[in-house]
Amino acid sequence: MRLKVLLVSFLVLLVSACATPRGTGDLGVIIERAAGSVQIVETTTRTRLAQIAGLGDLSHASLVYSRDARYAYVFGRDGGLTKVDLLRGRIDKRIVQAGNAIGGAISQDGRLIAVSNYEPGGVKIFTADTLELLADIPAGSGDSQRRSKVVGLVDAPGECFVFSLYDAGEIWIADMHDPRQPQLRKFTHIGKLPYDGTVTPDGRFYIAGLFGEDGLALLDLWQPDKGVRRVLEGYGRGQEPLPVFKMPHMDYWAQAGGNAYVPAVGRSEVLVIDQKDWKEAGRVAVAGQPVFVVARPDGRQVWVNFAPPHNDTIQVIDTLSLAVIRTLKPGKAVLHMEFTPRGEQVWMSVRDENRVDVYDTGTFERVASLPADKPSGIFFTPRAHRISQ
Repeated sequence: MRLKVLLVSFLVLLVSACATPRGTGDLGVIIERAAGSVQIVETTTRTRLAQIAGLGDLSHASLVYSRDARYAYVFGRDGGLTKVDLLRGRIDKRIVQAGNAIGGAISQDGRLIAVSNYEPGGVKIFTADTLELLADIPAGSGDSQRRSKVVGLVDAPGECFVFSLYDAGEIWIADMHDPRQPQLRKFTHIGKLPYDGTVTPDGRFYIAGLFGEDGLALLDLWQPDKGVRRVLEGYGRGQEPLPVFKMPHMDYWAQAGGNAYVPAVGRSEVLVIDQKDWKEAGRVAVAGQPVFVVARPDGRQVWVNFAPPHNDTIQVIDTLSLAVIRTLKPGKAVLHMEFTPRGEQVWMSVRDENRVDVYDTGTFERVASLPADKPSGIFFTPRAHRISQ
């Protein structure tokens, strides 16, 4: 009997010694949209650690990370909200909270998950631990019983969520100090059809892109009493816009040298905004209609991908000269780009060729490829410590 106890103790010690603890700072998640699965990857050695299935419809899926960067909260298009354990490589919990969702955010303190919905519209608030529903914000305009599609949902300092109402043309701030009774502040008539929104990395300015007209809606969250003002109003005045083949995204700011870079809707241009006065500082003609406009972490370059028929192309803008310095052709349907935390490499999903490519941002050479099933979004864990990511 004593020998058996000693043997069990020895095995426990052996297993403990083999289970080397690891951090999560170099991990990431790749969305495999068609298969409803995700890959967990490591950026240090550019390898896949796990593949997890059963996440539902992941077309247009996005995610946020817990503040310890262990869990990813994946927002599926079918209304699914899935909590994924990166270290164990498995689903921790999954619910279906709506019929059609478009994204979400995690609160400043990491306790709350907010999801923006198309069907039935509005925003729902859940606990990050158990995904228990705490609040349902219908997001209807005025006395209307109709819920609006909600877009551009971000977290902001002061335990707030900020979002735009696509149908109603409004921006709302939800104060979440009491998660079961959110306090709402509404800004109406901000412009036609806000299609997306984002917040500056310091959490001060929320900006919504407008699909129904030329211009952007800007709200100073430090001074909300000043209301929403329009910037770049009529930037396409006098020109015939092109058909919009894919809605651009404003998921995160491309900022460099005091300028912000945003995609122009229906035009083959990247707009440059001087952040001192929020006036246009320039335009960069690019290969097609931009979708994502993303700055390398040091701000020296801005990388752009495009809507069809130019979605096989990536262009790199030099932020000193505002010139396109490199055009790459990674393959068909480049959907998303994600920089490593210090920007020495960028990962990009090449959906129709079933792979994720890794490029050196100094030489512009491809240094690695990973197989993936119709990959779309790529999200690295350093997002856990950035506002609105």
